[in-house]
Amino acid sequence: MGLGPADWQGKPVIAILNTWSELNPCHLHFKILAEHVKKGVLQAGGMPVEVPLLSLSESYMKPTTMLYRNLLAMETEEVIRCQPVDGVVLLGACDKTTPALIMGATSAEVPFLFVPGGPMLRGNWRGEVLGSGSDAWKYWDEKRAGRLSEEAWCEIEDGIARSHGHCMTMGTASTMTAVAETLGLTLPGASSIPAVDMAHWRMAAESGRQAVENAWRDLRPAQILRPESFHNAIVMDMAVGGSTNAIIHLVAMAGRAGIALPLEQFDEISRRTPRLADLRPAGRFLMEDFYYAGGLRPLLGQLLDLLNPDVPTVNGHTLRENLAGAEIFNPEVIRPRDKAIAAEGGTAILRGNLAPRGAVIKYAAMEPRFMQHTGPAIVFQDYNDLAARIDDPALPVTPDTVLVLQNAGPVGAPGMPEWGMLPIPKKLLEAGVRDMVRISDARMSGTSYGACVLHVAPESAIGGPLALVRDGDLITLDVASRRIDVKLSDAELEARRARWKPRPAPTRRGYQSLFLNAVTQADEGCDFRFLHAESPTPQPEIH
Repeated sequence: MGLGPADWQGKPVIAILNTWSELNPCHLHFKILAEHVKKGVLQAGGMPVEVPLLSLSESYMKPTTMLYRNLLAMETEEVIRCQPVDGVVLLGACDKTTPALIMGATSAEVPFLFVPGGPMLRGNWRGEVLGSGSDAWKYWDEKRAGRLSEEAWCEIEDGIARSHGHCMTMGTASTMTAVAETLGLTLPGASSIPAVDMAHWRMAAESGRQAVENAWRDLRPAQILRPESFHNAIVMDMAVGGSTNAIIHLVAMAGRAGIALPLEQFDEISRRTPRLADLRPAGRFLMEDFYYAGGLRPLLGQLLDLLNPDVPTVNGHTLRENLAGAEIFNPEVIRPRDKAIAAEGGTAILRGNLAPRGAVIKYAAMEPRFMQHTGPAIVFQDYNDLAARIDDPALPVTPDTVLVLQNAGPVGAPGMPEWGMLPIPKKLLEAGVRDMVRISDARMSGTSYGACVLHVAPESAIGGPLALVRDGDLITLDVASRRIDVKLSDAELEARRARWKPRPAPTRRGYQSLFLNAVTQADEGCDFRFLHAESPTPQPEIH
């Protein structure tokens, strides 16, 4: 390595875990980003070592990066555990990378902090601002409806992602990096800085300096990741109108710290947390606008009465201290508390005879007419069945139909892909329909929108009630009552259950075999059972 004793003796060794890949556009700048972290480590008297890890590219990995989140978490834990390092800096951005790195580093119990990769620049097409993901879904439907040319669609593809960095909507990537900041795992304000802004390089160098200090202090994750910290992260998620995927990831991350997060906690916090960030897909603006408006700090600063602000963070100060003095510079993007976009967070936990262990819906991003809706089901047995029949002109579908997708969960897919935003049938798109009720045990992209009931647990592949639904069954969604039910008697459900048989399991080997044998259900975070911390920590009182 060309190193002598002077390079390492008496110095903390700081591992920079780098998830760079040429197949991950969110992380294309991580080679340079790592160099700035190294600069900070050297300035503070540490010895930096860069270590490559698996890169989870949301754009390219099949069937879903969610299948490999736990693999990256395991790799992170074991790389930290087996190497002679005193502290760790995690480089992540794209959706599953943030929770995976934090899960693994939490289990490894070595001082660490997180450097978010930052959102990309705003998209642009013919003078219109584009948001990655959200506008892709919107304009793809217009193309399917015959209202957008192939030439225009190619222009949108060229203009929707104008730089490196993760999606600049408040999708899963932006939500999870904001979660990391709220948990106290990043420097204050780090999650909002655009990837191409020079402030991002300065933040990376400062993170390197902080990592050295934290190694000397032996600031371990258990000192930061407390029940109160996760409570704060849920408040933030609801206030920004964050991704539904955050629920699964937060449950898994908390599980590594020995903290239980029941789904009801998300619903309770959502009901009393005002939505203050006007960000797509549930609003108008993008992450670049959010940064110029002040970023996460002034938003959290308005919510101190709902937070537990005296928790520690990686820079040695409390969350309250880190929020002091933060200002809102654009009250259209970050609303003042007395002019909130909505009184509630816009995400609800549903239960009922279709989801006895819970389901999720982001009602802030759907047409209000579906807040209470009853309609007949059309059932697709799996994604291939959906793809084959959804645009069939003979499909007996109306705007009131409830589309149901089975076998799309953690075991059934496998890996719980983002199939939950079932496409609107083409003949309805041509008639002007842009939303309808859809139910699945899948997830959906955090950049998506619509009346989509997601994360149904237990999933259909293991015999959950969703497996028993048949074409024509009446399904009722009642968001106000937090219910999702199929209008069948208990006796009829039991009779169908007695006749139900699991689909033949395909032959799996290697990691997929491990995944299917060990993965938990959506309400448990889809982590591996053998990686949970042994004893959950009681929840704090909610103030």
